[in-house]
Amino acid sequence: MLPEEISSILLDQIPCRALQIRQLLALLSPALPSPSTIFLYGVEATGKTLAINAVLDAITTPSAIIPSRECITTRHLLERTIAAVKEALAAHGQLEEANGLDRRCESISAFVIELRRLLDGKDKFILVFDGIDRQREAAPTLLPAIARLGEISPNLTTVLVTTTPHAHLLHHAGIPHIHFPPYTRTETLAILSRTPLSLDAHPLSPQAVNTTTAAENDTEWLWARFTAAVWDSLGQPAARSIPEFRDVCARLWTPFTQPILAGHYGAREFSKLLVKNRSLFQSEDALINSIVPTEPSSTINKPKNQSTYTLPYYPTHLLISAYLASHNPPKHDITLFSKTSLSKRRKRGGGTALTSHRASKHRKISRRLLGPQPFPLERLFAIFHAILPLPYANGGADIMCQVATLVGLRLIIKAGGAGDVLEGGGKWRVNVGWEFVRGVARGVNFDVESYLIE
Repeated sequence: MLPEEISSILLDQIPCRALQIRQLLALLSPALPSPSTIFLYGVEATGKTLAINAVLDAITTPSAIIPSRECITTRHLLERTIAAVKEALAAHGQLEEANGLDRRCESISAFVIELRRLLDGKDKFILVFDGIDRQREAAPTLLPAIARLGEISPNLTTVLVTTTPHAHLLHHAGIPHIHFPPYTRTETLAILSRTPLSLDAHPLSPQAVNTTTAAENDTEWLWARFTAAVWDSLGQPAARSIPEFRDVCARLWTPFTQPILAGHYGAREFSKLLVKNRSLFQSEDALINSIVPTEPSSTINKPKNQSTYTLPYYPTHLLISAYLASHNPPKHDITLFSKTSLSKRRKRGGGTALTSHRASKHRKISRRLLGPQPFPLERLFAIFHAILPLPYANGGADIMCQVATLVGLRLIIKAGGAGDVLEGGGKWRVNVGWEFVRGVARGVNFDVESYLIE
């Protein structure tokens, strides 16, 4: 076939990659000399492997593709490359039999000698290393050495497929680079519209579908607008790659088309369907791959108002300490948190008097309603060490980092102006309410109510 015919066929197979396909056909044409090395780069899922495979299938030049991610070591990569070259030459009748390896390829020098022996006197050969930047246990000189294979074998063209190019990666100037940019919104929707999903195989009423052709046209029309709505609502996180974006659309397609299958709406009533299923586009549950159902049957008897909160062990106690420091007067700290026997004191007339946590007669408003009061970090750490069941073995720097984490989560805020979180000075206050603190305290079996002054 002529180059124009090959280009038209490839453009129909691989949409939105016209420039890259034409560049590959120009550089790898069997009738023209090719450069010794070609560099393809782009982020994941941008059609690099698909484009190079389609171009090599369309032309008649012998070629071999090596998936570098599947090779464990450098020796595995080199020996697998030799085996693939033998199989490609045998398939084109340029080698009698591909009987495996004749000798070991433990180094790049042995690999070059064996490759030169195989390609000596042969026509042009294209060797593709797919994902060579992800090769395991690769030496720093492996990629520059592979990029110079064409200088040793004039009839060899090496194609390197990588994710991102690095500065001075190949230590060689003058290598053609072909960039595969990420797909835009228009390109993504155009690719997905080529293979629309069909409606579920439920019988539709004769009023909803008149003919099969009309039903297919309605489905394509609805699919195009549905994918555009998914892109606009969930945004870029849903479209990191076209396969992932198609999976997200496939998860939402079945619940989105349920009103059509039930006969409540028609396939052309997209606005009504969008309003009916607006909850699907407001939630990000479809972006999470999980084998656990979102609404298991075991949650039927679970109370609806029950809330659970989860924090690590020591940050949980720090948050509880911050709440107690904000809602308890400092004069009661010794009574509440001292581990010595101070809960009883002697009276003048003999006997003992128990320390009471009852509120003062002059103050009838609960301290929880007065709001959190500021406290210094020294008091927070003292309460923290007092309520811990076991002594805290880590250093003070670790505690400050955990306090900084709570500040970053806005669970503790600084009272009166901004400042460095790790500074010891200044005063702080808790930024959560009673329900939240009681929820996290239940997770560590801590009774907060017994340490509060009413």
